[in-house]
Amino acid sequence: MPIRTFRPLTPSTRYIARPTFDEITKTRPEKSLVRTRKRTSGRNSYGRVTSRGRGGGHKQKLRTVDFKRNKHGVDAKVIAIEYDPGRTARLALLEYADKERRYILAPVGLEVGRIVQNGPNAAPLPGNSAPLKSIPIGSPIHNLELTPGRGGQLVRSAGVAATLMSRDEGYAQVRLPSGEMRLVNELCIATIGQVGNTDHENRVWGKAGSSRHRGIRPISRAVARNPVDHPMGGGQGKTAGGGHPVTPWGVITRGYKTRRRKHVSNRFILVRRDGRPFKKS
Repeated sequence: MPIRTFRPLTPSTRYIARPTFDEITKTRPEKSLVRTRKRTSGRNSYGRVTSRGRGGGHKQKLRTVDFKRNKHGVDAKVIAIEYDPGRTARLALLEYADKERRYILAPVGLEVGRIVQNGPNAAPLPGNSAPLKSIPIGSPIHNLELTPGRGGQLVRSAGVAATLMSRDEGYAQVRLPSGEMRLVNELCIATIGQVGNTDHENRVWGKAGSSRHRGIRPISRAVARNPVDHPMGGGQGKTAGGGHPVTPWGVITRGYKTRRRKHVSNRFILVRRDGRPFKKS
């Protein structure tokens, strides 16, 4: 998908780079597969702000995406490629032989008119879904399950793909886009191919209004505030305060590990994303 740039007639168009949406074949979503997204503006059930800098934004409809791909043995035809405002990837609208319609993530190379299959007997083609034990070694995969039957949880963003490295003793060794090497049950379902919309990383929003359309509001810098408002505020002139970056409530924001050291799935991690072997705790 190409990226469109603009003549610098205004300060914002000088930097904006947007997709051309050439691959989109249907502009309105399937009515039976959408629901209204209720915005919370960063507030919880008590009305208190728990996520700062949220509010406004354009109205959006949530698409119901089939991450489980559990309709085995029934061929489906791709009838449209659509845009989804809630994710970076494009969606492919499938129509099965029994006329049921479902959305899936559109991988690279999937076009309107293609036949898509699910199940252990599916051919190793982009868009087809199968258990890891049925996918050829070395294949790029996405929409990867962590628990059999739960539905795809990993590798769902635009342009990403994991690699199936090997299989042994009921587990498959998968290299994730982050570089992490992980063991996954070979009964888990994955979709073959790389997620589409690979040029998403080249998009440049270019102006503050684009963030406001997405529901992101501006936030003042911590060091520009007063000491009563932030631990990093105050001081004469520009100063970082000499302390480690923290939130307004004093919680460390950089280098603070949030993963539990004794996480139940640690034993399935072989190599961390930084390339070092994972130490079993």
